[in-house]
Amino acid sequence: MSEEIKTPAANTAAPAAAKTERPARPYMAKKRFESRRKVCKVCAEKIENVDYKNFQFIKSFTMESGKILSRRITGTCAKHQRQITKAVKRDRNLAILPYSLPKK
Repeated sequence: MSEEIKTPAANTAAPAAAKTERPARPYMAKKRFESRRKVCKVCAEKIENVDYKNFQFIKSFTMESGKILSRRITGTCAKHQRQITKAVKRDRNLAILPYSLPKK
């Protein structure tokens, strides 16, 4: 008794327009803009504590409208961002920096 292994017939009636295989396209990913890693400006200048009296330096961490710039934008480390925030708030309180600029 010889048993024949039967394989399922794959579409014995082939359509007239058989699918033709396309040549494989090489994957060409778009190169995204890779920005440089931001370095903490305070660490780079080796400032241990941010002083509220150095208002020119602190002013560089605020927008023209008076808002404090975030760490994501400035690149400062968490420790110095807290010190900058404290210094900006202190400068505002002492009227060295404005809370906001008047609307035109």
